[in-house]
Amino acid sequence: MRLVLASQSPARLALLRAAGLEPSVVVSGVDEDAVAAALTDPAPDELVMALAAAKGNAVFAEVAGIHADAVIVACDSMLSIGGEMVGKPGTPEVARRRWEVMAGNSGELLTGHAIIRVENGHRTKETAGTQRTTVHFGRPSTEELDAYIATGEPLQVAGAFTLDGLGGWFVEGIEGDPSSVIGLSLPLVRRLLTEVGVSVVDLWTRPTS
Repeated sequence: MRLVLASQSPARLALLRAAGLEPSVVVSGVDEDAVAAALTDPAPDELVMALAAAKGNAVFAEVAGIHADAVIVACDSMLSIGGEMVGKPGTPEVARRRWEVMAGNSGELLTGHAIIRVENGHRTKETAGTQRTTVHFGRPSTEELDAYIATGEPLQVAGAFTLDGLGGWFVEGIEGDPSSVIGLSLPLVRRLLTEVGVSVVDLWTRPTS
């Protein structure tokens, strides 16, 4: 059985590898803005789960003809702060505006997960769930924030920060699952895999003798 990660996120891939898995990576190519725009006033959980499901469905269309026996894991993260759900800032200007709101405050990082079980090339089971984790942000100085934004790291990550990279210097603490803040909740994925009949230990890579 192949584990397929429906994400181009190097942080998610590194997280799964550190947790004993060696997934195949298939990038969905989903237009996240278009998926979000098609929803009518979605609740935060509904939004991230819809984005994860769209990625999973897109990758299933590619994987079904390649891996007859597989499980697809798709995720999407957004930060809820100041009454707004925000994703990747994309530009330095947007990242700076985000940090003006985040600095010294707390936000809730939501990660939606969609799991699709593929057997004999057919979708047989699927499930989904959301993990919420509270993130407490520090107050980077103007010089620190300028330097951070100049690295480009915050431009392509949900909420304009990372926990496992340079952004970790500006996170004072979290309440909840740290792996979810990185981009994929290990405990939630383990439970969701169980729901589709897969034990995570059977996916662990083991050295050959």
